[in-house]
Amino acid sequence: MRLNYPPNVKIIKVPCTGKVDVIHLLQAFERGADGVYIAGCLEGDCHFLRGNLRARKRVEYTKRLLDEIGIGGERLQMYNMSAAQGPRFAEVAREMTERIMTLGPNPIRAKNRKP
Repeated sequence: MRLNYPPNVKIIKVPCTGKVDVIHLLQAFERGADGVYIAGCLEGDCHFLRGNLRARKRVEYTKRLLDEIGIGGERLQMYNMSAAQGPRFAEVAREMTERIMTLGPNPIRAKNRKP
């Protein structure tokens, strides 16, 4: 199956979303990402038992931090889907790209641009 999703989506594979830490999410924005989404396994169906639940908590915490520092928590989302839901993955990629386009560029990146 060939999935069509926007070319600006960069996929970073990890063994479990539970390995994604707050610092990784913040560094993505610091390095200029306009938006980030985590695609984890379905809740209650994690091979590592509770990895996706830990990831959900970290994402929610990071969203609050992004709001506090002026980047905006809406630029970060977590979605739960199974590995068999390839079309759903592509749909989420398109949805996030549309959302980020309406929000505009990452305020950090925009601030660091020189006129």
